[in-house]
Amino acid sequence: MSTLACITAITRAESLILRRNRWLVMATLIMVAFALALTFAGSAPTGTLGVDMLTVSVTSMTTLAVYLIPLLALLMSFDAVVGEADRGSLGLLLSYPASRAEILAGKALAHLTALTIACVVGFGVAGVAAALAGGVSAESLMALIRLMATSVILGAVFIALGYLVSSLASSSAAAAGMAAALWLVFVVLYDLALLASVVIDGDGMFTRHIFPWVMTANPADAFRLWNIAGAEGVAMAAGMSGVADSLPKWAAPLSLILWPVMAFFAARFAFRRLEP
Repeated sequence: MSTLACITAITRAESLILRRNRWLVMATLIMVAFALALTFAGSAPTGTLGVDMLTVSVTSMTTLAVYLIPLLALLMSFDAVVGEADRGSLGLLLSYPASRAEILAGKALAHLTALTIACVVGFGVAGVAAALAGGVSAESLMALIRLMATSVILGAVFIALGYLVSSLASSSAAAAGMAAALWLVFVVLYDLALLASVVIDGDGMFTRHIFPWVMTANPADAFRLWNIAGAEGVAMAAGMSGVADSLPKWAAPLSLILWPVMAFFAARFAFRRLEP
């Protein structure tokens, strides 16, 4: 059985589980609801900033994605391995003519496809609504497309991290706790620690030279900076143009692209050491 056939079979089986658990429908509805709410709640600054409504909408949706995409990705993936063990099906899964890397790749493809659909539909509906209500420019349209693409990459990071904690945890409950801690560290505590460091340092060496690079090392912040650096209007609306301008254009994209690769290999290593 070829590698492609193995991955396809695992993907098909995992997709059936996602549909049966209504994960695709729920994730899409959540994305649509929050994206629309933020789009129209954040439409007030359009006149003040002199940008079209879609630009402000993309800025709001970028903030939404930083919090929501990692959460959805971890919820989809945290029990991908340990859940099989809890149900007693891990031994059967490993008896298939597929390597552990192929099993993870198949699961990742199914989860990432579901998350991609949710992102494209959610951000697309909100983007169309913003464009119809307040106009659209070529730059804001490109910013929306960039947001969709980078959201998928951000989702891939946390799907792979979910597999990592799922391979390390002793039970689904433990994996859920580890996934929650992971989300809290990357999305909330990391930025709070950076903010405290900047307040303490003032206008010192850390703030001027080290802070932007440390910020880029976090995939959630790299995602935010990539979207902000890519469009002047979005950077102005987000109020983060200073940080974006202090870094090379390749810094945030490189960080965000490397993260899912490193996280997947870490998950593969942890899964290889797991005994059924």
